[in-house]
Amino acid sequence: MQALTLSAMSSPDWLRNSVGYEVYIRSFADGDGDGVGDLTGLRDRLEYLAWLGVDLVWVTPFFPSPMADHGYDVADYADIDPLFGNLDEFDRLIARAHELGLKVAVDIVPNHTSSAHPWFRAAFTDPESRYRAYYLWRDPAPGGGPPNNWISHFGGPAWTFEPRSGQYYCHLFLPEQPDLNWRNPDVREEFERILEFWFRRDTDAIRIDVAHALIKDEQFRDNRQVSDPAGLIEPRERFRCFDHVHDLCRPEVLDIYRSWHKIAERYDAALIGETYVREASELSNLVTDDGLHVGFWFAPMSMPWKPEAVREMLEAPHRAIGSQVGWVQSSHDERRPVARFSGGDIGRRRSLGFCLMLMGMPGTPFLYQGEELGLDDARIPMKLRHDPVARRNRGSLGRDVCRSPMPWDDKPNLGFSTAATTWLPQVYRYDESVAAQRKNPKAHLHKVRGLVNLRRTLSNLGDTVRFADDLPDGVVAFYRDDHFFALNVNETLTELDLSGLRVIHRTISDSVARPVLEPDEALVAVRS
Repeated sequence: MQALTLSAMSSPDWLRNSVGYEVYIRSFADGDGDGVGDLTGLRDRLEYLAWLGVDLVWVTPFFPSPMADHGYDVADYADIDPLFGNLDEFDRLIARAHELGLKVAVDIVPNHTSSAHPWFRAAFTDPESRYRAYYLWRDPAPGGGPPNNWISHFGGPAWTFEPRSGQYYCHLFLPEQPDLNWRNPDVREEFERILEFWFRRDTDAIRIDVAHALIKDEQFRDNRQVSDPAGLIEPRERFRCFDHVHDLCRPEVLDIYRSWHKIAERYDAALIGETYVREASELSNLVTDDGLHVGFWFAPMSMPWKPEAVREMLEAPHRAIGSQVGWVQSSHDERRPVARFSGGDIGRRRSLGFCLMLMGMPGTPFLYQGEELGLDDARIPMKLRHDPVARRNRGSLGRDVCRSPMPWDDKPNLGFSTAATTWLPQVYRYDESVAAQRKNPKAHLHKVRGLVNLRRTLSNLGDTVRFADDLPDGVVAFYRDDHFFALNVNETLTELDLSGLRVIHRTISDSVARPVLEPDEALVAVRS
């Protein structure tokens, strides 16, 4: 049995033991009937989130944008796109959330802007503009072509040629998303003002998009190729063919978050990083007592359902940053866990069992909208897909599978919108909706709500986690103070010695005293 203990984090008191919930704003709730989710629709549904028991609501970007990447291409960081509402509506959202005891996180996108942002327009049209240095421009390689071998997350090279100046600009995502030059102190000052703007509007937390990638190698050296991308369809698979030591996870990025930490501290606010890292150990370069308060751990979203993998997904990030882990098994960028874990009822059981384990670990677990309903991937015809990943890469599944509108009730579009056509089709059934599941005490929604409520009862537990090694094969388990958490990753019924323990929660069986674990079942017990 191995004990893992790290020092307590320097963070707002309210963040400890909180449960977060991601709202993909376009698909959550449409308040004005145009077929796209918005701030009014979200405000009208906040009571549901309070009933579910979550503490922090993270809202994806709602800033003015051409929507090349559905809001992650920002044209103005200090306003609201009319598609989603306005600043007055944002203030009403914050006020209502606080009335219900909910915190709100705004999603800031600092790695890149939209190509329509005034900074980039000035930089593009005038090489002598002061804004030219806000972005990353390079001359062509000696033989012509892009300056190095960096590639985009969305497919193709990470460089686009600008013929008037004869230079390339860098973009780790779409050409419409030019990367900012974070070695320029003017860029840092701009974003410190942006943080102050949203904190002054009573925002409780900032979720930082692409938090690990703001700083690039000063010499713009090639990344080492580790495998052959030929024949790979998914851009993510091609991206993994390189060792991204020069365009991602540069150690200098921590200095940015140390500065932001001081700003957030004045407002009792939290910094939550989208930290896509290769190894859990790399989280400690970003998430520190004076840096990011929380760093997301995304590896579970590509986790095989095998005991050694499940244990590693829990143990490695906790070993790296202790109670500062942001635990997730789904998001707006990945297939839903039900689909990944074999689909249907099997997928729901596995997702629920893993959710219990995440709720038991120190840190901040997050649910993604619809995860609490046990939703499977949405089947959307190619001609109706919007995701630029799928549209740019023929044969790619893309991300629309996890972005179809939320099913609420038995009204048109299952209550998401009164519009005749929604931005993505509503593909779910009434029996999967919030209203139907709230009426059924055995529905997946009530099971997840039970886990959120269970989390509250664990609020006094310490941050020491001891993983158990003396258990039947296929069972992953750990102790936290006097509580015992176990998950059966086997496909068969597995006996478990529960002597000296009193089971307080199970994800499948109704018999708390039964000394076995069903396939994919998880339980919590306390020393009696």
